[in-house]
Amino acid sequence: MNIQPLERSFLPKDFTITDWEHLQPYFEALQNRALNSRENLEHWLRDQSELEAVISEDACWRQIRVTLDTTNTANEEAFTYFMMEIEPKMKPYANALNEKLADCPYTAELSEVPYFPYLRNIKKAIELYREANVPLQAELGVLGQQFGSIAGKMTIHVNDQEYTLQQAAKFLHQSDRALREEVYSKVSARRLQDKDALNTLFDDLITKRHQVAVNAGFSNYRDYKFKELGRFDYGVKECEDFHSAVELHIMPIIKEIQERKRQKLGVDQLRPWDLDAEPAGTKPLEPFHSGEELVNKAIEAFTHLRPYFGECLATMQQMNRLDVESRKGKAPGGYNCPLAETGAPFIFMNAAGTLDDLITMMHEGGHAIHSFLCHDLQLSAFKEYPMEIAELASMSMELFSMDQWHVFFSSEDELKRAKMEELERVIDVLPWVATIDAFQHWIYTHPGHTREERSAAWMQINNRFSTGLVDWTGFEDYRTNLWQKQLHLYEVPFYYIEYGIAQLGAIAMWRQYKLNSEMALDNYMKALGMGYTLPLTELYSTAGIQFNFAPDYVQELAQFVEQEMTALA
Repeated sequence: MNIQPLERSFLPKDFTITDWEHLQPYFEALQNRALNSRENLEHWLRDQSELEAVISEDACWRQIRVTLDTTNTANEEAFTYFMMEIEPKMKPYANALNEKLADCPYTAELSEVPYFPYLRNIKKAIELYREANVPLQAELGVLGQQFGSIAGKMTIHVNDQEYTLQQAAKFLHQSDRALREEVYSKVSARRLQDKDALNTLFDDLITKRHQVAVNAGFSNYRDYKFKELGRFDYGVKECEDFHSAVELHIMPIIKEIQERKRQKLGVDQLRPWDLDAEPAGTKPLEPFHSGEELVNKAIEAFTHLRPYFGECLATMQQMNRLDVESRKGKAPGGYNCPLAETGAPFIFMNAAGTLDDLITMMHEGGHAIHSFLCHDLQLSAFKEYPMEIAELASMSMELFSMDQWHVFFSSEDELKRAKMEELERVIDVLPWVATIDAFQHWIYTHPGHTREERSAAWMQINNRFSTGLVDWTGFEDYRTNLWQKQLHLYEVPFYYIEYGIAQLGAIAMWRQYKLNSEMALDNYMKALGMGYTLPLTELYSTAGIQFNFAPDYVQELAQFVEQEMTALA
């Protein structure tokens, strides 16, 4: 595949972003241009889109470099410079351009597809913009990255060898229970070393976020953020319905899974280090042994599923757009970062040879395919799709790809085990999503709360979505602070319910795939290729599924997964 960078016609082909002084004239040229016809307006939008793509790609590379090596001060300074010295100066111009678009008499002619979602977002952005929030949002962008700097330094020693916490996770799959306990104890102790630093950082983030909301005329940050995220198709009530659906229809399945795990391991009481473990005599699944092997096998699996998917990953490999192995100093987590101008995205992850890493590769690969499918859309804004469809792309790919995992496993038994673990994970993620989402609702509707009140609220919510089958004796302090491992709370507030919504959508996509695989893949590609040119509900409909997370629908999908798990057993 030969993906072509967007052609420049507004900016010089050799233009690179160095400082605001060299960038400002392009904003001024857009602001001062006359818009006296629909043709002029659409040309103006294309030029603005080109400028947005150039800026976005530059900013993305600065962030990618920071996460690749959190110890590199030059990379951190370059990122901070952009966030503090360039982005704040762009925001007043961006707001002025939004107002210019809204005021243009020809904008009314663009009210239908593909412009409707874009213009709806423009109206929302104008309503939310406050000059007083510009420096606050710049500070928040820099502060959020501090989580990665703190977490990236966390390592432990096992058998006299140093491991990142992501690498150490593989020991929790071992059948040696004493080793698992040792590793879990070291991981928890290491995280607790930075408990106070992470609390201080979070307190600062909460205070500034609340001020942003107040400045914009909201009583709390939750209500502000729901609007900023463009949640036009659902609100607080629907999130609470999701929480209730998980409690009613998912928790009983989780309890059954954990009880089967307890019996399989032959233990009287499950402990936190037992939940990912294999019984004595069973080796953990090792789908790959190096980052290169992971990428090559992922390309093979994607090619078997649909050649286009494999071509996307192969193109990224050729362009050095993958960094998948865990190492000291690398930020935790994984992501696919779209690169708006050159087209091929960047996959970042922390692989250590586990099944979880394989699933992450499939997940981020789904995001990458979404990026490729949207690359040729006319405006950058059309590619800024909401997370509920972005995560549908990634989570559906996990399930679609399962039948191709034979490239990672040498036996049918191993393949069945891997599929069963994935289906258990699909169900198991829903209570954690509900926990994190409900916790955020509490945090931001209780501004000024103390750390003690926050811990109490966390435990109440955590208990609501727990089975009671796991004994946390001796790890009570760690459990009370378990929320600190969730980077979304620090870096992208309120971005988490999307995983739950999309997970339900992915189950529905997989059910469709089981009935007619080619139709499901066609629907998948068609929906993703629309970017954000349709409302969210219509994108889901294009994919052949419902945008629905009411309790009865959740129950229906959960029963389908249970049937598939029974067939694998």
